[in-house]
Amino acid sequence: MSSLPATTSEFPVRVFGGPTALFEYGGLRFLTDPTFDGPGDYGRPGRPVLTKTAPSTGAPADLGRIDVVLLSHDEHADNLDTSGRALLTGVPLTLTTRGGSERLGESLGEKATSLADWESIELDRPDGGTVTVTGVPAIHGPGPREEVEPVTGEVVGFVLSGEGLPTVYVSGDNASLDAVREIADRFAPIGTAFLFAGAPRFPVLFDNRPIVLDSAQAAEAARILGAGRVVPVHYDSWAHFTEGRDDLVAAFTTAGLADRLDWGRRN
Repeated sequence: MSSLPATTSEFPVRVFGGPTALFEYGGLRFLTDPTFDGPGDYGRPGRPVLTKTAPSTGAPADLGRIDVVLLSHDEHADNLDTSGRALLTGVPLTLTTRGGSERLGESLGEKATSLADWESIELDRPDGGTVTVTGVPAIHGPGPREEVEPVTGEVVGFVLSGEGLPTVYVSGDNASLDAVREIADRFAPIGTAFLFAGAPRFPVLFDNRPIVLDSAQAAEAARILGAGRVVPVHYDSWAHFTEGRDDLVAAFTTAGLADRLDWGRRN
């Protein structure tokens, strides 16, 4: 089994590029939005072409046991690609959107489960007790959900909690600070926040405004959540991401939060 590195904070994290991160929590191993395909152009007819610019820093074979995949959405290749779909077949549980669970259920059956906003599922920990995973709001673009979802689709975020464990937030492809405030009202302070960022933009969508948090918004999200540690993901390896690591460092430095950043191991 692949081992994870020790970190300076509560539990180990490994980041693979794009939105994909592996972490151990409550004795369970969680993977976010699996994307391991090589560089190239991806997309479906009628959708903008997505260009992957760099390989992942690992492969599915490197991961070891995965207990749960936290899949923010299944409709975009930069969040779930061909190798990611293959990986799901060997994972006991994939948590995702309602529509995603229906589509993936054709191949995964009951291993694909949806979480609506504020809906929770209890997962048994190997050494006793449970981890609670709660679905939380995420809006994949600027504006109200009813205007955004017909364009970019349904997305879900996740909050993880358990007795004696720090609270964890996985944002998914969210562009709404209002959604972050709702989550903070229920769960802050957050121990570790996996914040999807990168300010992805498309000229044909929403007047080229970001459809996921930009760097300044990510820093503001960390402040709102009272996050003790922030693991940025979804900021590199794709051409439509318009802000990268340097932008995140600058924004968190300006906000006085640079010491919260944890980049995970990238090799």
